[in-house]
Amino acid sequence: MDRKKLFKHLAYLIFFIFLVNFSANKFYWYSSIWYFDMIMHFLGGIWLGLAYIYFFALGTISFRLIFKILFFVLAMGICWEIFEFFVDKVNIQNPFNVLDTVSDVLLDLAGGIFAIFYFSFYYLKSLKPIKEDLV
Repeated sequence: MDRKKLFKHLAYLIFFIFLVNFSANKFYWYSSIWYFDMIMHFLGGIWLGLAYIYFFALGTISFRLIFKILFFVLAMGICWEIFEFFVDKVNIQNPFNVLDTVSDVLLDLAGGIFAIFYFSFYYLKSLKPIKEDLV
């Protein structure tokens, strides 16, 4: 998978996330569809994983790279949950929910794992076999 193709996929995904989030805020999907937040965290994890690959690791796939991608997605997911905690505490006055926070972070990680598989599938598919002359 070349950089241009991956960039297109990233741009389409973030635009899709933006449109869905905009619609969700306008039509109150976060409060009326109980699992909607989970879908958004999963999509965010995919986007973060692919963005890390695009900016830092477009090349080979290794266990070290997989660890770095998952650590990056985990760190960003935790930062987002801290942000949500302070926004909820200051603006919305919602009580802290440990189960929601843990599920959000795990769905971020699941999205990161999906991004790794997605990239691996397209990366391995784009590799051309090497022909050797036996002469």
